Amino acid sequence: MRARIDVSEIEAKTKIRAKYLRALENEEWGLLPGPTFVKSFLRTYAQALELDDKALVEEYRRHHERPSEAMLEPIVSTPQSKRGGSRGRGGKGSGPSRGYMIAVGAIGVVIVVLIALLVSGGGGSSKTPSTVTTTATKQHSSASKHSHTGAVAGGRPASTSQVSLSLRPTAVVYVCLIGDDGRKLIPGLELQPGETTTTYKARRFEITLGNSSVKMFVDGIPRTVAPSSQAIGYSITKAYGRRPLTASQLPACT
Repeated sequence: MRARIDVSEIEAKTKIRAKYLRALENEEWGLLPGPTFVKSFLRTYAQALELDDKALVEEYRRHHERPSEAMLEPIVSTPQSKRGGSRGRGGKGSGPSRGYMIAVGAIGVVIVVLIALLVSGGGGSSKTPSTVTTTATKQHSSASKHSHTGAVAGGRPASTSQVSLSLRPTAVVYVCLIGDDGRKLIPGLELQPGETTTTYKARRFEITLGNSSVKMFVDGIPRTVAPSSQAIGYSITKAYGRRPLTASQLPACT
């Protein structure tokens, strides 16, 4: 406001949508995609206004970023000993989850049933356990074969196969990343060099890159992007890997 700069000018300069700029000004963090993007927005916004971007990001981390959010970021990791120490000081642990308790109970029931079967079948013919084992082995083999056949039918994996993707910019780069059902995982943002995005998982990705200054990690394997003077894009699936998109096929997040 002091510089008399309109929001639309900053939007055009930073490529950050006006509603996100207003959310930053009003500290409405719930309207923003997540802590990683909040810090990226703050850094880009501060640089556009010639402010201290490091100070703004650090202030956000101290006052607004929850520890649970920081733990989810691939750049910042929390040591195990530190988390354990926090539980020790509070005198309370989170305790086992409900799913863990259910799994332990189910395993216990299976063990009891197996013991009962062994005890009850002890006086019978010695061929019974062998027959049961052989039948179970055949059923398992048949199920595995059926699963494998369904997965490779037509020369492609099952439709439920997911591929993982993360990005590491080497310079400022515009990214629009679309996941399953048209979900905008990275809704048209400028990523900064040195950052690493969350590892996304989906059956299919479509991505538009403003330039080639980024390294892609597909299922943990680093992939370079071919140099290009224009926007480039890819379709990424488990079955076909990474395939280039034509200019008319590039996804748009605007």
